[in-house]
Amino acid sequence: MDFKRIREEAYEANMQLESLGLVLFTFGNASAVDRDRGVFAIKPSGVPYRDLTPNKIVVVDFDAHTVDGDLRPSSDTKTHAVLYKHWDGIGGIVHTHSTYGTAWSQAQCDIPIMGTTHADHLTVDIPCAPPMSDEMIKGNYEYETGFQIMNEFKRRSLDYKEVEMVLLGNHAPFTWGKSANKAVYNSAVLEECAKMAYLSLNINPQAPRLKDTLIKKHFDRKHGPDSYYGQTE
Repeated sequence: MDFKRIREEAYEANMQLESLGLVLFTFGNASAVDRDRGVFAIKPSGVPYRDLTPNKIVVVDFDAHTVDGDLRPSSDTKTHAVLYKHWDGIGGIVHTHSTYGTAWSQAQCDIPIMGTTHADHLTVDIPCAPPMSDEMIKGNYEYETGFQIMNEFKRRSLDYKEVEMVLLGNHAPFTWGKSANKAVYNSAVLEECAKMAYLSLNINPQAPRLKDTLIKKHFDRKHGPDSYYGQTE
């Protein structure tokens, strides 16, 4: 079978992660899904970005079994598979260890909504799921990581189609979107919001969260029923 489209989409997404400075060495991965075939394409494990080509991208099914490719897929493949299998609105997934996002993850803190940049994309704090239990860690770790993310969204009553990003406590960020390119965009947004929140709280530890009227105004002007940001098609 020809998997050229999703291989190229996953390849371009992974290369964007490097060009945006969201990954170091091999610390991250991006994937792109083909729902009609029930497969997704993902970066091979441990391959430096400078050595990556579309042909090296591995194609796997939603149970994380390799369908096409000569290399071992990312060690995070089972996490991607769980999210694709259970959240059918996702077209691409990104996992990084970007500096500021990972720092908030290691601090086990949500990234607070402090400014309009954050509100242009979300109306809530960027959630941080708690560290996984010992039982989950010692079991099928990467598989359970997907459930840790989904369980936290269920606990908080968050919609994964509205909040397309999460931190995993003591680990790092995961983002997703309708395409791999949108997942990369969300990864960059998460990192920038994480950086600005960190700097704001260092300048003023008592800095308040953004007030509700500004959150609503900035989110609605981009995403609301009467949105007016950007150009009409």
